[in-house]
Amino acid sequence: MENKSREMVQIAYDALDEKLGHDIEILKINEISVIADYLIIASGDNQNQITAMTDLVEEKLAQAGYTNKRVEGNKNSTWILMDYGDVIIHVFSKEDRLFYDLERIWRDGKKVGREELIARGRE
Repeated sequence: MENKSREMVQIAYDALDEKLGHDIEILKINEISVIADYLIIASGDNQNQITAMTDLVEEKLAQAGYTNKRVEGNKNSTWILMDYGDVIIHVFSKEDRLFYDLERIWRDGKKVGREELIARGRE
C-alpha cells in the first residue's frame, strides 16, 4: 500500500511541477490521520493554471491506472481538492492557500521531499 501511495505522490508532484505549480508540499499524515497517507498542497497563479495543473494530475494518474474518488471544485474555483484515497491533492490560488493555511492545520504531519520518496522506494 505504501508503495502505491508513494507512486501516486511522485506522479502528482511531477505533474504539478510540469505545470509550474508553486510551493509544492508533500505531507505524510498516515501516522496522525486515517483519511489518507499523504497530502499534496500546491499553488497556481490563476484559474487557468490551477485548471491545467489539476487536469494534468488527473491525466497522468489515470495513465498509471489510478482514478480519483472525488473532485471538489471546478474550472472557476480557486481551491480544487482531488481525492485519490491514499493521496489527497489540494491546488489553491496563492490567496486561498494563505487564508486556509492547511500546512498549519496539518503541522503534525511530516514534510517529505520528492527525492526522499524516490529514495524510500529503492529501499
